[in-house]
Amino acid sequence: MERDDQTQGGAQNAPAPNSLTPPAVDAPRPRRRHWPWVVAALIVVLVLIIVFAARRQPATPAGGGRAGAGQQAITIDTATAEKGDLGIYLNALGTVTPFYTVSVRSRVDGQLIKVYYKEGELVHEGARLAEIDTAPFEAALVQAKGQLARDHALLENARLDLSRYQEAFSKNAIPKQQLDTQASSVHQYEGTVNLDEGLVTNAQVQLAYCHITAPITGRVGLRLVDPGNIVHASDANPLVVITELQPIALLFNIAEDYLPQIQHQLKQGKQLAVDALDRSQQEKIASGVLETLDNQIDTNTGTLRLKAIFTNEDESLFPNQFVNARLLVDTHRGVTLLPNAVIQHNAQGPYIYLLQPDQTVVIKTITVVATEGDNSEVEGLEPGAVVAASNFNRLTDGAKVTLRGAGEGRHGSGSGATNAPEGKGTNAPRKRGKGDQ
Repeated sequence: MERDDQTQGGAQNAPAPNSLTPPAVDAPRPRRRHWPWVVAALIVVLVLIIVFAARRQPATPAGGGRAGAGQQAITIDTATAEKGDLGIYLNALGTVTPFYTVSVRSRVDGQLIKVYYKEGELVHEGARLAEIDTAPFEAALVQAKGQLARDHALLENARLDLSRYQEAFSKNAIPKQQLDTQASSVHQYEGTVNLDEGLVTNAQVQLAYCHITAPITGRVGLRLVDPGNIVHASDANPLVVITELQPIALLFNIAEDYLPQIQHQLKQGKQLAVDALDRSQQEKIASGVLETLDNQIDTNTGTLRLKAIFTNEDESLFPNQFVNARLLVDTHRGVTLLPNAVIQHNAQGPYIYLLQPDQTVVIKTITVVATEGDNSEVEGLEPGAVVAASNFNRLTDGAKVTLRGAGEGRHGSGSGATNAPEGKGTNAPRKRGKGDQ
């Protein structure tokens, strides 16, 4: 009891709490974490800044529909549709082939004593190429001529005897049998003389074969047999090979699908031009004309072989050279031409951005009839029309545009050459409709 009283008394006698005195802390409290709220606030502020900045920028249309009055103009290059001619070509890989190739061989057996030609030079028909030792053949000719002279003398003597026998028989001095026998002897000697004359001619021919000449005009190859060697008519290897270079032929194959088109042109009497291009098809080597077609189609490949002829005056084509053949099968004249680069494609087909008088562009669907090189023949567009030639990723139907000045970079003011470029071609007329991709 006393303890409780003391306790209560002590409590009553305790001083009143002062506002300046901190309250007693019984135990430490955990600190609150505020950083997630700070990060969230920063993100909200950043989003608001981005939205505000985006609203201040002028809107640029990214899809279809016509632009508003405040749209920023797009700078573009332009190209002009032109009226011209477009050649339709067929391309194929061809092989240059000489019209004539001659392997010159010896026609007699003997020792090769001299070679007159120089390797790789141009020789003309009849020019001396080589010579074989003529001594054995000259001796054979002398023998043949001597035998001919002997038999010819015997023939003359037999004819004189026959004349005397005929006179004696007319006087009944000899029997008929003796006259007939002498007449037979004359015929026998005549045959012998004819045989001797043939032997003489053969000896002369063999002697002439010792002097080997060029059978055609062309370029000789490398020397295959050196002087001093014994050559035979039966040798497998020739003495030299001559190839004709002027004119020269080009053989190439085309698909059988294009045969009716070529035959149609040939039946009309047209002469189809053929160009020989280099490997990259950028440079024209020579120009020629189509000579003929093969008489059958290769069933394994479904192609037909064609032969073109080139004058080859500058010898730019060489035998067995691989070139790209470019056959002109038709020419579309007075058509509308556009550069390929300005033609765009979508699900509805090819289209262009046509420039309007109010400096806007509109989408116009066209039809591509044929493509050759950098140009295309189109329908649905008049010559003189100006179309956009750049910044297609930013253009829309009705977009406001400005034309790039001449000093600001490239400016496609036209569609280029009206005729197809010489260095490029397609394998066939390329026709596309509105539904093409």
